[in-house]
Amino acid sequence: MTTYETRTARILARLDELAAISEDADGVTRTFGTPAFIKGRELVQGWFEQAGLAPRLDAIGNLRGRLPSRRPGAKTFVLASHIDTVRNAGRFDGPLGVLLALDLAEHAHQVGAELPFHLEVIAFSDEEGVRFHTTYLGSKVLTGAFDPALLATTDAQGITLAQAIAEMGGDPRPAALAAAALPAAEWLGYFELHIEQGPVLWENRVPVALVTAIAGQQRVELTWTGLAGHAGTVPMPMRQDALTAAAEFVLATEAFARQQGLGLVATVGQLYIPHAASNVIPGQVVHSLDLRSPDAGPLAAAYAALRADAEAIAARRGVALGWQLVQATAPAPCDAGLNALLAEAIAASGHEVVRLVSGAGHDAVPISAVAPATMAFIRCYKGISHNPLENVEAPDVAAALAVAERFLLNLAATSPSC
Repeated sequence: MTTYETRTARILARLDELAAISEDADGVTRTFGTPAFIKGRELVQGWFEQAGLAPRLDAIGNLRGRLPSRRPGAKTFVLASHIDTVRNAGRFDGPLGVLLALDLAEHAHQVGAELPFHLEVIAFSDEEGVRFHTTYLGSKVLTGAFDPALLATTDAQGITLAQAIAEMGGDPRPAALAAAALPAAEWLGYFELHIEQGPVLWENRVPVALVTAIAGQQRVELTWTGLAGHAGTVPMPMRQDALTAAAEFVLATEAFARQQGLGLVATVGQLYIPHAASNVIPGQVVHSLDLRSPDAGPLAAAYAALRADAEAIAARRGVALGWQLVQATAPAPCDAGLNALLAEAIAASGHEVVRLVSGAGHDAVPISAVAPATMAFIRCYKGISHNPLENVEAPDVAAALAVAERFLLNLAATSPSC
C-alpha cells in the first residue's frame, strides 16, 4: 500500500532532480524561456506522461495535464503552481506545489477515482516575472487576461517576449494566446499548495495553514535627478545631491510603514547610481518601491502619502523627481466556500486551523478574478524563500498531501455535478 510518506519521498526526490537543472551552478535559476527552463519543463513533462495525464504545452508554454471526468457537463478544477524561479532561488517555491498537484492527480488516476469534475494540473511557465518584469504570464493566459502589448517587451539582451515564446515552443500570436484560456464558464475552482514565505508556521510548529487572502501590491520606480559635482569643491548648502534625497525618502518610507500597522509593508529593494564614484556628488539615483497590504484602502492611502512625501523631499532639496507606477495589483480574497472545505480538511487531519494572509504574490491573484480560488501554505524552514536556504521537512509535506487529498474528497462530495 502506498503511504503519504512514500509519496512524499518521491516528491522530494523529484524536487532534487529538478533543482539540479539551473542556469548557474551556485543556486537554482530557471527563468522563463531559457534553456534551463525548457530542460526542466521537459523533465516535469515526462512525469506528467508517467502519471497518465496526457500533457500538452499551451501557447505561453504552460505545461498542462488533465484527468477527465466521466460526468456530463463536468467543470474543471485546477491544481497548479509555477516552475520558473527567481535568480539564485531555492528548490521549493513553485515546484513543490506542482509536484504535489501531480501526485494528487496521479494517485486519483491509479485508484480509479470517479471525480465529478475534470482535474487539470498546470505547471505555469512564468509567475516570478524575472526575465521580462511581467509577473503571472502563465496564469494570465489561462484566465484570458494576457495583454498582447507585452509581446514587444524586451529582456536584458534585447530579446522580445514574442521571440522567447516562439523559441520555447509556444505560439506568440495574440489569437493563439487568447485561445489557450480556460473559459470562465468551465471553471469550478483553483487550489495551490505553496511554501509559507514567512515564519509563522515554522515558529508554531504547524505543518499547514489556510490562506485567507493575498495582499495587493503597488510597485514604483523613482528617479531622483539633481546635479553631479566635485565632492571636494561644492559647499554643502549648495548641493543638489540625488542620493541624500533618495536616502531621506527611504528612511521616511520605513518610518511611515512602521506607524501604519494593518498589515502594510513597504520595501526599497533596488537602488542604482549611474556614473557613481567616491569623489562625485550623485547626480541621479533610481530605486524601487514595493508597497503591499491585504486591504485596498490602506494600500491606496499609503501610495498617495508616500508620493506626497517624495515630492516634498524633492522640492525641499532642489532635485527633480520621476515617479513611475510599474505594477498595481488589487488584494485578492480567497473564496469563502473553498476555504470552508479546506479548513474542514485541515481540522479533520488533526491540525490546528491557522489562517494567514499572503504578503507574497501568487497565480491565485489573476485566477481569483474569474474563478473561486484558495491556497494552503506548507511550513518552511524559518520562512526563508527566494534563497538557496529554502527547505521543507518531509513530515510537513506528507501532512499537506493528506490535507489536500481530503480537501479534494470534500470538494467532490459537495460538487453540484455529483
